[in-house]
Order: sequence, then C-alpha cells, then structure tokens
Amino acid sequence: MRALVQRVSRASVRIGDEVVGQIGPGLLVLLGIHAQDGSAELEWMVEKLARLRIFEDAEGKMNLALLDVGGEALVVSQFTLYADARRGNRPSYIDAARPEHAEPLYLAFVEALSKRLDRPVPTGRFGAEMRVALENDGPVTLLIERPPGERTVG
Repeated sequence: MRALVQRVSRASVRIGDEVVGQIGPGLLVLLGIHAQDGSAELEWMVEKLARLRIFEDAEGKMNLALLDVGGEALVVSQFTLYADARRGNRPSYIDAARPEHAEPLYLAFVEALSKRLDRPVPTGRFGAEMRVALENDGPVTLLIERPPGERTVG
C-alpha cells in the first residue's frame, strides 16, 4: 500500500461540477493499493497516517500528528501510484490491485481511518475521473509505503 500524503491548508475533490469531498487543515491522502495488499497493510497505513508527526508544535517543530491537531483527512484512490515507468515511455500498472480487490480495501481503509480519527473522512469516488485541488502547507509531501507482507517494527 502506498500513500502520497500532503499536509494541506485545504483540499477538495470534484467530479464534473460537483464537489464530492473537501477538508480544511489536515492531510490529503492519495492512496494506491497493491494487488497483494490486505488487512495488515491497511491497519498499518491507518495507524501510520493518524500518528505521523508532520504538524508544527508551538516551537515550530514538526512534532504533532493529525490526532494531536484534530486535523481532517481527504482520501482519493490513486492506482497510478503503482506505475512502473522504468522501461519505455508507457507506464505499466501490473502491480496495482484490480478494481474488484482495490475498491473494498479502499472503502475499508476510509472507514478504519474515520474510526481512528473519530470523524468522517471525505473521499473522491472510486474509479471516477476527478479533479483534486489543494493548498499544500509547508510544502510537506511524503510517500509512505507498506509493501505487501512486510513486517515492520514501530
């Protein structure tokens, strides 16, 4: 599972003329799901994002997490995070989960993150053509990854 995470002042996702999700200060999470991802990767990523210390404390140090600042999260599915462009000019998406595997895992991720943050987590719409707008704060942008089956400490 991969997440491109951006600390934002605000972010929104639009489908056509409709804003389907928006947040104020918090994290924009572009979520990619690997073909072999399951509940272990999902649980690890939810906890990582809730506790990732990338918000500034009173001294201006990145010492606080989303849970500490009461920030919001906006989650958008992004299979292209698993693009492999090492060969040729057309990326391969062979490692990205097929929709029938990815969509239930994506929905479970959103539900688990919502429970962990104790607030609704707005989203885009799985498989839709979307327009994402954001105001990156910092800027702070991180790529977080939990490869399928990897065991991690902490």
